[in-house]
Amino acid sequence: LHTFARASAVQRLVYGSTTGVYGNAQGACFDETRPVAPATDRARRRVDAEQRIRRWALAQATTASILRIPGIYAANRPGGHPRERLLRGTPALVREEDVHTNHIHADDLARACLLALLRGKAQRSYHVCDDTAMKMGDYFDLVADLSGLPRPRRITWEQARQELSPIQLSFMGESRQLINRRMKAELRLALRYPTVREGLAGNPPAD
Repeated sequence: LHTFARASAVQRLVYGSTTGVYGNAQGACFDETRPVAPATDRARRRVDAEQRIRRWALAQATTASILRIPGIYAANRPGGHPRERLLRGTPALVREEDVHTNHIHADDLARACLLALLRGKAQRSYHVCDDTAMKMGDYFDLVADLSGLPRPRRITWEQARQELSPIQLSFMGESRQLINRRMKAELRLALRYPTVREGLAGNPPAD
């Protein structure tokens, strides 16, 4: 922000935040009007950054768009395919303890960034996610099926606490279902990969 403060010509700014700012919503389905409730240091830093950017933008009469981004994937790029998690042998939670998860293909995220520069409303937050409604374990089951790999082992939350790292637990311990209506209505983004099935297959519909 100190750099931007010296650049009085800046008229629009897009900041990539995280949906982790909401903390664990216990599987609730919600839009951007939900209050933030960060539960990790990483998410608290993002909330602080969002607030600083909004204050700076108001003071500079600049339009700042906050993109709250969930899990990013890109099947055709090194490191972007979720099958790498399967190859590492990372387990998933048993279905009755599993969490709702949200996703966005890297190409759709890039398009959302561009559209936010063009159409984003001042000091407005946007959920940049696709239309997938799926729990995390089911998501990785789908990844396994499409990749010809074994489905991940299912474990309880108590087992996860014993086996997994704190960073892995932080992602598996938060459940939410994001509504992306504002992104579609205001940014007018037509998702090229509306669900992870299309995105993992790598075959977007014809324009």
